[in-house]
Amino acid sequence: MSKRRPRILITNDDGFEAPGLHALREALAPLAEITIVAPTIEKSASGHSLTLTRPLRFVELEENFYKLDDGTPTDCVFLALNKLFADNPPDLVVSGINRGANMGEDITYSGTAAAAMEAVLQGIPAVAFSQVCRSHCDDLDRLGHRLARETARKLIEKILNRGYPLPERKFLNVNIPPIDPMECKGWQITHAGRRIYGNDAQVHINPRGLEYYWIGLPRLDWHPHPHPLNDWSDFEAVRENYVSITPVRLDMTDYEELEALRGWM
Repeated sequence: MSKRRPRILITNDDGFEAPGLHALREALAPLAEITIVAPTIEKSASGHSLTLTRPLRFVELEENFYKLDDGTPTDCVFLALNKLFADNPPDLVVSGINRGANMGEDITYSGTAAAAMEAVLQGIPAVAFSQVCRSHCDDLDRLGHRLARETARKLIEKILNRGYPLPERKFLNVNIPPIDPMECKGWQITHAGRRIYGNDAQVHINPRGLEYYWIGLPRLDWHPHPHPLNDWSDFEAVRENYVSITPVRLDMTDYEELEALRGWM
């Protein structure tokens, strides 16, 4: 009896037309049966949000490729797993390849990471891939997604052959440095670093003289800080031309502070 091919659900937060989504499908198609469910429009920084105030519908673009009409990445995974895969769940959910970094506390904003969060909540292993950019992602025109495609293929092949390396409710967050594959020094297992956030809310005046605001993208700055295990942060790894792989858990309880808080109460 022939072995069943693995099944992978792919989604993203940049929309169904995003080059990174199609680069990911190209990288993983030789490894598994691919189904894509992606947002109709960009849903960057949507976080782990579900749409509860309006109906959603799948729009089939081609076989096993759907856009979810104005849905979030979390909607895409939730509905795909509970409807398209209701009787036959996929082996893996893969989110990306995001246009831009998802490192440090940006993981909490990220629709790319949120799709992986939803998958592991539903009991399906998941990986999120993001392509770090130097400045406004202009370097992607030159680099394409060569290193990201290569990394995705190798990592997902390893997972399919050797098993998912994390327990339940934990996912892998992968950030790719903006370099050619030959410049990459390898992979580093990292912790999430500490992001520096600035105020990049720009004010403008519309033709009627009313103010409006546009939230921009702050610089990718971070705080170096010591870590108990003396390991690298995701920012440090990418800076040194390594692919960063961070295990992320959904339990955000600060266990170190439980006793201190009991004493304070």
